[in-house]
Amino acid sequence: MANSNKSLSEVHESVDAIKPKTRFRTLLAFIGPAYLVSVGYMDPGNWATDIAGGSMFGYTLIWVLLMSNWVAILLQSLAAKLGIVKGWDLAQASRQQYPSWINVPLYVLAEIAIAATDLAEIIGMAIGLNLLFDLPLMYGVLITVLDTFLLLFLINKGIRKIELFIVSLVSIIGLSFLMEMFIVKPDLNALAVGFIPSSLSGEALYIAIGIIGATIMPHNLYLHSSLVQTRKIKRDDAGIKSAIKFNFFDSAIALNAAFFVNAAILILAAAAFHKNGFNEVADITDAHELLQGIFGNLAPTLFAIALIAAGQSSTITGTLAGQIVMEGYLNLRISPWIRRLVTRVIAVAPAVFTIAYFGEQKIGELLIFSQVILSLQLGFAVIPLIHFTSSKKLMGDFANKKWVLILAWISAILIVGLNVKLVGEELGSFLDSDYAQMNWIKGLIYLSLVYVAFLLLYVTISPFLNKMREKIMIPHVPIKVIATKRAVAYERIGIAVDFSNMDEASIQHAISIGNKNAAYFLFHIVESAAARRHGEEVMDIETQQDIAWLKAYANDLRQAGYEVSFEMGFGNRASNIAELAIKNKIELLVMGAHGHAGLMDFIFGSTVDAVRHKIKIPILVVR
Repeated sequence: MANSNKSLSEVHESVDAIKPKTRFRTLLAFIGPAYLVSVGYMDPGNWATDIAGGSMFGYTLIWVLLMSNWVAILLQSLAAKLGIVKGWDLAQASRQQYPSWINVPLYVLAEIAIAATDLAEIIGMAIGLNLLFDLPLMYGVLITVLDTFLLLFLINKGIRKIELFIVSLVSIIGLSFLMEMFIVKPDLNALAVGFIPSSLSGEALYIAIGIIGATIMPHNLYLHSSLVQTRKIKRDDAGIKSAIKFNFFDSAIALNAAFFVNAAILILAAAAFHKNGFNEVADITDAHELLQGIFGNLAPTLFAIALIAAGQSSTITGTLAGQIVMEGYLNLRISPWIRRLVTRVIAVAPAVFTIAYFGEQKIGELLIFSQVILSLQLGFAVIPLIHFTSSKKLMGDFANKKWVLILAWISAILIVGLNVKLVGEELGSFLDSDYAQMNWIKGLIYLSLVYVAFLLLYVTISPFLNKMREKIMIPHVPIKVIATKRAVAYERIGIAVDFSNMDEASIQHAISIGNKNAAYFLFHIVESAAARRHGEEVMDIETQQDIAWLKAYANDLRQAGYEVSFEMGFGNRASNIAELAIKNKIELLVMGAHGHAGLMDFIFGSTVDAVRHKIKIPILVVR
């Protein structure tokens, strides 16, 4: 059984990284988490910002991509170290160290970041389906809801199956753009000059911050700190140190692959559009059409295939991040399929609204805006991460070295500084527009800015003033003393039977608990359409046969010396079992479970789960 207080408890420590004996096999055991993270660095949101940057400014912003990649490797390595050393994901660590009045808005901001991420991914995949199959964008967006069930299926197969699926999609993206490079033939001299940093202002700054937001994504920090915990490692200093090293290799390989894809998109836009005078291409659909006009059919087809692969892979990791954030900040644990469906709906709703209200022509602008929103959220994830991983109290000897700390804070200051500059420029333009002439709108904007600034200031300064805390992470408060003086003796035991091969096991377990000192009550529910409609009045062949079998069960038990009664219910199985248990004053209910789970459980329903919410007595589930 998964440990419910662990991050992604379904797959926690499910991959054994202790057994491999050679360095290469050990590396293979650790490879995987960073590839799931890397898809967030090459999602459709990146495409929009990279295409806009390449078409407007040619190769000159490629240095921003390279810098973002270096910062990403640094920050993802810190997130991985937090998960390895403490066994906490970033959301759990925040819940530990900050008060609830800070954690709630941090959770809301994290959800906004995930919604912005998913918005880009959903729209990107919908565009890819539209480009390949001429499927309307609205239908493509709604189809992405099915990702929820794909993820549920994959995670039930284990984290390695998810990683294999994602790596396959990443390979499709990489191969598609490798072929694109041979088609567009970029200017290598101009490309080399693009790696030299240049000044940023105006539109270039806006696009650059969008690139940073698309590359260094808040949800990936939460995701990585959780995914590394899927590896079972030795919990001594040598084992932890080895795990940190191999996870750094995993991050460096995967994120450099993501940099190749991002660079390829920007180079594609620079070589295909900027070079040919198309300097304002920010829309993915326009990019696809221009590629077809310039290079023929192969380039746009590869472009659409890679876009679908990017959208599909990114939606899966975004949904996992939603689960991690919800459980980590709120300690809220709900049914996996509901949790993932809620995460998906949070992202689908704004996409549907945007297409329905503003129209498909605004999708390109929306994608870039979503990446700027991501960048604005980064400080609230990056700064706490630096604090946690630099604390000697929390991390011991694995706390950040001084040079790592300096680089991390330079990265954080750079990110926050660029965002402040962007907010200043965009706010000035907005306040001069017709939209902001009403005083209540201006007041709301200023109030929001003050609150966000205070929140950022608090998460930055608070750890310097207050010592880090280390509590035991538990989902519930335990009782202080367990009474062991006497065992519970049940006098009235109910047994739910359905005339399947589970009945014998259920009855055997029941009589082994109560022996011949208890009274037993056999319950069977007739669920036919006639029974649901007519209740006790129904006496069809099925009902008569059920009564005969129930009497046979009772007679066999009576002959063995047990006190037995039986009763029929009609209609909904869970409701009727609960009603019969309450009516007969049952003290312990024994039920059989048939073992279906995941999607099957969603389709057929979980009777045991439904019954336990309706009654307040112990239930013994027999399999």
